[in-house]
Amino acid sequence: MSCNSSGCQSNCHKSDDQLSDSPPPPLAAANNSNNLCLKCKTNSPITPGSLSGDEARFCADCFRSNIYGKFRLAVTSHAMISPSDNVLVAFSGGPSSRVALQFVHGLQDRAQKNFEASKDKSLAVFGVGVAFIDESAAYPVSSDKVDGAIQDIRSVVSNLAPPTKQLHVFPIENIYATDSSDGKDRLTKLLDAVNDATGKEDLLLHLRMLALQKVASQNGYNRLVLGSCASRIACHVLAATVKGQGYSLSADIQYVDARWEIPVVLPLHDCTSQELNLLCHLDGLKTLQPFDSPPSGINGLISSFVNILQEENPSRECTILRTAGKLTPFEFNRIPETDDCNVPLAIRRRQKRYNLKTRESISSELFCPICNGPLKNCNSSKLRSLNSCQSSRFNASCCSSCQFQILPKDSSSMENFCSLLPQQVVDRAKHGNCRLREQIQDCLLSDSEDEN
Repeated sequence: MSCNSSGCQSNCHKSDDQLSDSPPPPLAAANNSNNLCLKCKTNSPITPGSLSGDEARFCADCFRSNIYGKFRLAVTSHAMISPSDNVLVAFSGGPSSRVALQFVHGLQDRAQKNFEASKDKSLAVFGVGVAFIDESAAYPVSSDKVDGAIQDIRSVVSNLAPPTKQLHVFPIENIYATDSSDGKDRLTKLLDAVNDATGKEDLLLHLRMLALQKVASQNGYNRLVLGSCASRIACHVLAATVKGQGYSLSADIQYVDARWEIPVVLPLHDCTSQELNLLCHLDGLKTLQPFDSPPSGINGLISSFVNILQEENPSRECTILRTAGKLTPFEFNRIPETDDCNVPLAIRRRQKRYNLKTRESISSELFCPICNGPLKNCNSSKLRSLNSCQSSRFNASCCSSCQFQILPKDSSSMENFCSLLPQQVVDRAKHGNCRLREQIQDCLLSDSEDEN
């Protein structure tokens, strides 16, 4: 039965013959729109299978602008780079560090053009340097392969448009004193003293950060840019949880980490490794990994597990990252505010707007001397260790993860291990013990009281 209403949307007023004669929906037009870029509606999307999700429906130009947009939003929102800064980009040769270098160069190139176009030349252009840590002392890699990789890196850096960027090639054994001729031998013995495969990987990671900090400090840089992406951070979230580093986890996954002498920033925080690999392929960015050693132990298991999760659901890495992002950050997870007149007012206002407030962060004054992770308040074992031998004091000043996976278990090996550590680590332990003693001074017994 029909309602005989011309305004009816159900077509009940039409007969069966009329319905059969009506034209089919425009399927061809719908299919054609699916074959176009989701954003510009003009170009064809990236090759199917290269990505999953909405990014797979972008054309090459829109995909490139989307990734750069994530990078630029992270830089501007967290005031990572200002015109008066001198930025050091950590470059390993992999896709993440290669894209980080290219994007930082793009920011500098744009700032340089704006400087040349301005009449008063008042806005400075931030400086950029590149650091490559030579880890051949820790890996069984031939000298020819390392020399070839360094030559390729020099070519990559020199081919970037002006301003010129200085390349710093820093052997990792140089974390020891510059006048020490046995740095390589001490580093080898230090790594051999760690029996746990996971602990050895983590120790080398911490030593690499010490090397980058030393390069930045000695050459006048005030920012250190790492290429850590969402995929790597997601693996770190799970690995740190398994290792018992839950308290310090939130310090490692933020955009900014200013607990170091030279603040560390992660502008690729929201980009996945899959996206960065594809961008290198699209733009022909040369990558190389002379010290590419697959992770082992806990790190290897976590990496394989996350890869399986990612294959099942392409959004798993981002989900892990968003979940961990709900953890309360620390006070040092922000760029210190400045009143420098050379920094544009817009940057200073943005910094005050996006910076963490004191009530939204955790305060920490004690840090592990090995991994530099923030520590909880002192416990009774730390109180007892203050008047013990040096090796025991060092053991007590470390976090539980480093104690379990890196430090030797017997006292004789512990003394030898401490003698092989770089001076920066030893000084950090002494500083931590001094701060700890100041905090619990009222609880300590004097020598006379102890005798009584």
